[in-house]
Amino acid sequence: MDAEALRKYSALHPKPAGLALQYGTAGFRTKAEQLDHVVFRMGLLAVLRSRAVAATIGIMVTASHNPEEDNGVKLVDPLGEMLHPSWEEYATQLANAEEQELQKVITEICQKAAVNLHKDASVFIGRDTRPSSKKLSQSVIDGIQVLGGQYHDYGLVTTPQLHYMVCCQNTQGQYGKATLEGYYEKLSKAFMELIKQSHCSGESQKHLKIDCANGIGALKLSEMKPYFPQEVLIHIYNDGTKEKLNHLCGADFVKVQQKPPGGLDMKPNERCCSFDGDADRIVYYYKDTAGHFHLIDGDKIATLISIFLKELLAKVQENFEMAVVQTAYANGNSTRYLQETLKVPVHCVKTGVKHLHHKAQEFDVGVYFEANGHGTVLFSKAAETKIRQLVKEEKDDEKRAAAKMLENMIDLINQTVGDAVSDMLVIEAILALKGLTVQQWDALYTDLPNRLLKVQVADRRVIDTTDAERRALTPPGLQEKIDALVKKYRRSRAFVRPSGTEDVVRIYAEADTQENADALAHEVSLAVFHLAGGKGAPPQP
Repeated sequence: MDAEALRKYSALHPKPAGLALQYGTAGFRTKAEQLDHVVFRMGLLAVLRSRAVAATIGIMVTASHNPEEDNGVKLVDPLGEMLHPSWEEYATQLANAEEQELQKVITEICQKAAVNLHKDASVFIGRDTRPSSKKLSQSVIDGIQVLGGQYHDYGLVTTPQLHYMVCCQNTQGQYGKATLEGYYEKLSKAFMELIKQSHCSGESQKHLKIDCANGIGALKLSEMKPYFPQEVLIHIYNDGTKEKLNHLCGADFVKVQQKPPGGLDMKPNERCCSFDGDADRIVYYYKDTAGHFHLIDGDKIATLISIFLKELLAKVQENFEMAVVQTAYANGNSTRYLQETLKVPVHCVKTGVKHLHHKAQEFDVGVYFEANGHGTVLFSKAAETKIRQLVKEEKDDEKRAAAKMLENMIDLINQTVGDAVSDMLVIEAILALKGLTVQQWDALYTDLPNRLLKVQVADRRVIDTTDAERRALTPPGLQEKIDALVKKYRRSRAFVRPSGTEDVVRIYAEADTQENADALAHEVSLAVFHLAGGKGAPPQP
């Protein structure tokens, strides 16, 4: 390690005094002007990680659905998955180290993680469309070069595209070609193979309006358009030419506000969807003839995909184990529908994509979606091998046709991470193949009315939870109080959990009517305020 070069370059990316950041599920996120030293140091860390695992590592510069002024950075592990938890700690140490300690911290990481500094290192870089992203990704490159790493800068890509490239590179092309063309070709080919078999019903079924959150999704969808056949009619809105990223639009806005985005004119019963700022989340929605807005979130997306996969798996008659993984935020009626009507096992895990992904890996077919629209499907190696073998060798026509559809689904789904483009194509293919309208999809089950609230507290660590965050262990008396409140309402439940990033406690409540869900959420928020050290004025109804 060239200590002199490290000192010189580090001085060009100074750390603001007193700033401490934490690497979380989404990497680092904060105001863009506070990130220069962080991304430079993540360039350093990516080189160390690459040498530790002898594989290519990804670095994505994005703050996803945050406002345009923010930015962020996260690392991608060799198979396109999120950074290993032990390295999240190294990331935090390195980002917060004072200038003069930098070399010492790097040496410590090398010792702890058995990093051989003489090995080759390779890093793939991607960025979103924020004004600050180009300069920040240049700082990443400085970090990589100081430690003698090689890099490939993909420039503007969606977050899932970078995850995909990293996986392709480290599987020696088995997962696909590590180029944007490779991504577009693989997905569009699988999509076309699937919809060939649909008996599409009428012109209106083929139209889809997409709100791209004024982000990277618009650019990449436009690039992908030529790969689609004529009958796919996608109309792009909020393409970033006029308005600010994520401003009054995007999947997060639509889900939280429960209303359509600006910049998209909705006519009754038109099928619409929204991506988030870096295109790793998607939600669908429509307006009925009475003008009411209907949101179709991650729970209903998981349900639609599960129905389709379950039918195909039954046809191939292999003993594949399929399950759906949810968090405590999943609507109670979605869980009921999956378990009781579809007879699909459902598992609940802690909030955070890494927990869902990890659990989904335990099954032959693991479907996971967060209610916010981030999710994907994982196929075990054994299941994938068997399905591809059936396509080649199965004599029975019906079985072979079902296996072929499953194979196309495997190729269409981005198994590394939730991917709005890939998920959209999966949904569009299923709706076409099953001849479903967006209203029929929505009518599978009715969401229980629910309410999300948050309460500011002096210290979020006073709340400790268990049972996948569905029950509070501390402070004493809080869970008993919640249990008593829940008993007052029909079909109700409620839970509280500390935020991962700020001193607030998040509250979720559902019940048989919106009025009851609101009342329950408010009563629980008062209990949290009084028992968990609330700050400021007590919550108002």
